[in-house]
Amino acid sequence: MSVVEALLDLQEVDGRIRELEVELKDLPRRKALENARLSGVSADLAAAQEGLKYAQDRVKSYEDEARELKEKVHQLKLTQSGLKSNKEYQQYSIQIDFVNHDLEVAESNQLAAMDGLPSAERRVADAQARYDQEKGGVDQFAAEIDERIASVKIELEECQAARVEKAKAVKDPKFMLYYERLRMKRWPVVVPLTDPDHVCDGCHMVQPPSVDQLAQANARNAAAEKPQSIVACTMCGRILYKA
Repeated sequence: MSVVEALLDLQEVDGRIRELEVELKDLPRRKALENARLSGVSADLAAAQEGLKYAQDRVKSYEDEARELKEKVHQLKLTQSGLKSNKEYQQYSIQIDFVNHDLEVAESNQLAAMDGLPSAERRVADAQARYDQEKGGVDQFAAEIDERIASVKIELEECQAARVEKAKAVKDPKFMLYYERLRMKRWPVVVPLTDPDHVCDGCHMVQPPSVDQLAQANARNAAAEKPQSIVACTMCGRILYKA
């Protein structure tokens, strides 16, 4: 196996490692986005529940007010029944009329508030149904993401172990050193020099004839199992080879 072939094998594993690392970073982000979307649905449900509670509190408030007013009328009438003065009796009658008027207003407000309960209850039911549906989907999605994360981690470990062996197959240290320095800046590192225009398949820049000649010489040396030299793109520095 030529040194370029060994580098290409290593590069294939490195390419997969890069893909897995990107996916491993992206999967939690996708999960977080779904949870954020569910939070929005949960906020809608909370708002609907708060609206229902407000409507229920209004009904109870008017109900309590009406009860207190009824009790007040009852007490006024009890007191009135024991009066002997006609003037006092009339004064209490006036007070009872005022309280009865307030009672009518409170009962009217209570009925109006009760009319708003069904729509508030429907909003809660609709919001709850939507939340339950969305939560089921998000929970399933999250479980799938977690399963995929576990799978990616296993494959990544396997690829990293394979990389160690692939790196050992690159017998020329100068090629390995050059590859390692460049792979964090350029990807892919090892690319073909295309025919017939002598173009770098990485940056797509035309190379001078001397580069093509060196690449051809490397190909011949590889076939003859002779030492090879690094042929680099004059623009991007990628390692070039003749396909």
